[in-house]
Amino acid sequence: MNLSKIAFILMLAPLKELKAQSPVSNDKFINPVFEPVLADPTVVKGDDGWFYAYGTQDDWGDGQGSRLIPVVKSRDLTGWTYVRNAFDSKPTWKSKGGIWAPDVVKVNGRYHMYYAFSTWGDADPGIGLAIADKPEGPFTDQGKLFLSSEIGVPNSIDPFFYEEKGKKYLFWGSYSKEPTQGTFAVGLSADGKSVPEPARKHKIAAGDFEAVVIHKRGKYYYFIGSKENCCNGADSKYHLRVGRSESLLGPYLDKDGRPLTDRGTGTVILNGNDTYTGPGHNSRLVTDANGADWTLYHAILKSNPKVPSGANRRVLMLDSITWKDGWPEIAGGAVDTDPQAKPVFTPIK
Repeated sequence: MNLSKIAFILMLAPLKELKAQSPVSNDKFINPVFEPVLADPTVVKGDDGWFYAYGTQDDWGDGQGSRLIPVVKSRDLTGWTYVRNAFDSKPTWKSKGGIWAPDVVKVNGRYHMYYAFSTWGDADPGIGLAIADKPEGPFTDQGKLFLSSEIGVPNSIDPFFYEEKGKKYLFWGSYSKEPTQGTFAVGLSADGKSVPEPARKHKIAAGDFEAVVIHKRGKYYYFIGSKENCCNGADSKYHLRVGRSESLLGPYLDKDGRPLTDRGTGTVILNGNDTYTGPGHNSRLVTDANGADWTLYHAILKSNPKVPSGANRRVLMLDSITWKDGWPEIAGGAVDTDPQAKPVFTPIK
C-alpha cells in the first residue's frame, strides 16, 4: 500500500466516529446515542415531526474545522444523524469567543436560538439570539441580548427560555464567586427578542451551578443544574442536581430544604460511572407517547476523553427520568450504559 493511500485512510478514520450508536434492537437502544461530540445539548421537535438537537461549537477532529452549532436529527431521540451547522458564519457582536450552550425553542411560530458567546475565562461573556424559519436552520443572528457587564451578572452564559401564560423569561448564569454571582431569570419582550427591564432580574441559584433547566410537573417547578468541572477530560466531575419550587421564580429548595441560592446545595440525581464521567448540561425534558420523561445530556468516555483536535469528546447520552415522591430520578443515579427500552412516539408519516 502506498503512502498516499495510507494518508487517505487515516484522514477518513475520524469520520467513522460521526455516527449514531447502533440500536440493540428495534425497541431498545444503548448509550451514547450520538458521537463523537454534541456538548451542552438542547432539543426541539420540528413541525415535520423530527426531533432536532443542537450542541456547543466544537472541532470534532474530523477535518471539518470548528462547527458553528452542529444540528442533528432523530425520529425518537435515538439514532441521531448530522444535518448541518446552524450558522453559516459566526455572529460578530463580540470579537473573540465561541458560540456555546444553545437553547432552541419555538417562539411565535419561528425557531429562536438563545446562545452564549464566550471564551474560557472571559471577563465579559454575553447572551445572543438567532432565529430561523426551520429547525435545521440556517439561523440568522439578531445580535446580543446583553453582556455580563450590562446585566450585572458575572459569567453570563447558558441561556434557557421559559414561557408561562404568555409571559416569556430567560434564565441564565454560571460559575462565579463574585458577590453578584448566580443563576438568574429576567422577563423578555413579547416577541422574545429583547430584555425590556434588565434591572428586574431574579436570583434563582448560587454561582456554583450552571446550565439551568426548568421543568413544570404538577404544582412544582423543578430546577435541574450542573455542578463542578465540565471539561477536564477523564477527570471531569460534572454532575446534575435538582431543587423545586411552587413558584417559577423561586425559592427553589433541595430535598433537605436548603435554598439553591446557598452554595453547596441541590440534590444529586446523576453522576458518572466506571466508564463515563462528567455527565451534565442536560436538555429540557421530553415526554413520550407513554408519558415517560427523557433528557439528553453529554458525558465523557474515560478511556477516550479527547478528539484529535484536543477538544473534550463529550458524546450525546439519553436517559429516562422517573418520579418518586415528587422528585425526579435517573435509574441508579449514574450514566446508564445498559440496553434500555426506546422512547415511544407516533411514527412520522
